[in-house]
Amino acid sequence: MDLDSSALDPTAPPSPSDLDLLLALKGGEVASLATLYDRYAKLVFGLAFKILENSEEAEDVTQDVFLTLWRRSTYDPARGSLSSFLTTMTRSRAIDKLRARGSRLRFLQRWQGVVRTEASAATPLEHASLGERSQLVRGALAQLPESERRILEIAYYEGLSQSEIAKRLNIPLGTVKTRSRQGLLKLRKTLQDYI
Repeated sequence: MDLDSSALDPTAPPSPSDLDLLLALKGGEVASLATLYDRYAKLVFGLAFKILENSEEAEDVTQDVFLTLWRRSTYDPARGSLSSFLTTMTRSRAIDKLRARGSRLRFLQRWQGVVRTEASAATPLEHASLGERSQLVRGALAQLPESERRILEIAYYEGLSQSEIAKRLNIPLGTVKTRSRQGLLKLRKTLQDYI
């Protein structure tokens, strides 16, 4: 609960009410938005973060809620407090973001399914060619020094990032990057007739 500035200093003018600030905002006094933001941003961000579990998305929702309040507020004081209105708007916007996130995820899953289907629909000749290329790559990998080969195998066969490889092998990230680059250059040279 915000303390009225007059409670701390009896000579100070009382803080404007939410309704006074909203009326001033509609009248073009943008500074009143800053006061409303100071009062309610923590509430809005906290709720958005609780729903989204992502601080960047919660910040986006917070910004969106206050921009909406400024540009086209539909707040009706007869229907409840401003904090209730902001809570409802925040919840709605955060849930919309969750739905959008779910839609993107479903799209990616469908796309990956199409790619897998296309890959599995290869002809016998394509399968043979793929097998032959795989043998060539494995042979070229076998020619690399152990330290370079191990990093490339972990990266490409296990899908680990360079940071994850550095942690697993307990070596500096710079060493992983250097060995990876050197190994790839050697592979490229060995396989240049097939590229």
